[in-house]
Amino acid sequence: MIMKNTFHRKERLGRRNLIKQLFDEGSTFHKAPFRVTWMFHTLASPTPVQVLIPVSKRIFPKPVHRNLIRRRIREAFRQNKHPLYESLQTQHRQFLISIHYTAKEILPYKTVQEIIILILQRLREENEKVTK
Repeated sequence: MIMKNTFHRKERLGRRNLIKQLFDEGSTFHKAPFRVTWMFHTLASPTPVQVLIPVSKRIFPKPVHRNLIRRRIREAFRQNKHPLYESLQTQHRQFLISIHYTAKEILPYKTVQEIIILILQRLREENEKVTK
């Protein structure tokens, strides 16, 4: 199955009750400078993953900087999501994910991409653990 390198609106996590449930019941791990919270969930949407990308307003008071960080994370996720999506689709599962940026400085895109790749590999491994 051919997947497009896109990040649709349906892939964004925006419903308050799902966000609350994710933070109340989800599992968390750290991969500096990110804190990732995730959980399996049955979604009404056809996408296997919904993602939330929070950036602290206290650490980055200027919206320009917060948006830059979010764009870098979203782009890295968009380009490297396919192995995770394929793994989830074969198992007929869906994820809710929050990738919270915790660094106090803006990292270059290359660094963000490398770490996002590691995060997506870890999430794929978590999905495969449940299968076994």
